[in-house]
Amino acid sequence: MKIKKISVVCLIFIFFLCGCSCFQKKDEKSAQELSLEGMEEYQKGNYSLAIQSFEKLKDWYPFSKFAILAELKIADAHYRLNHYDEAILAYEEFEGLHPKNESIPYVIYQIGRCYFDQIDAVDRDQSSTKKALDTFKRLQRQFPNHSYSKRADAHIHTCLQSLAGHEFYVGHFYFKTKRYKAALKRFEKILYDYPDVGIH
Repeated sequence: MKIKKISVVCLIFIFFLCGCSCFQKKDEKSAQELSLEGMEEYQKGNYSLAIQSFEKLKDWYPFSKFAILAELKIADAHYRLNHYDEAILAYEEFEGLHPKNESIPYVIYQIGRCYFDQIDAVDRDQSSTKKALDTFKRLQRQFPNHSYSKRADAHIHTCLQSLAGHEFYVGHFYFKTKRYKAALKRFEKILYDYPDVGIH
């Protein structure tokens, strides 16, 4: 009886092993293959397909040396698709997981660009402008001598111009509607907070 039970257990175990090999995906690729595939699609501008390859790489080979590249390129691909919320999330996740990585200045810069590229006209909400400005300033605080900090200079100036322009727009509206005290506060804010952007 015991021999029969052992035989049955052995058969089940063999069947299980065979089953695993039978159900294994024939098209499963290595981490390097998925990385090359993702980069090829990215270079072609097929960003959605690139994301698919990089996501597979992350899921199948989370401890591969190619996984870090995949995380970064997923963020870049979302940025290229103008999926700014997804890109910001991916960049922030990368920064959180790899705070000492050499790509962090680039990552912070790209977070700033995601906000910067959403800046609207001066008569609209300036939340994206403020977030872009804060991000670029953080970049310059953390990496003052880095090339990406220097690139941020022009974007910071544009952000300040947009914020000053918004203050002027609101102040001018108050002035036209004879709400002079409110207008005065807005105009004074431009003088004190944005003295060098051409609107003072």
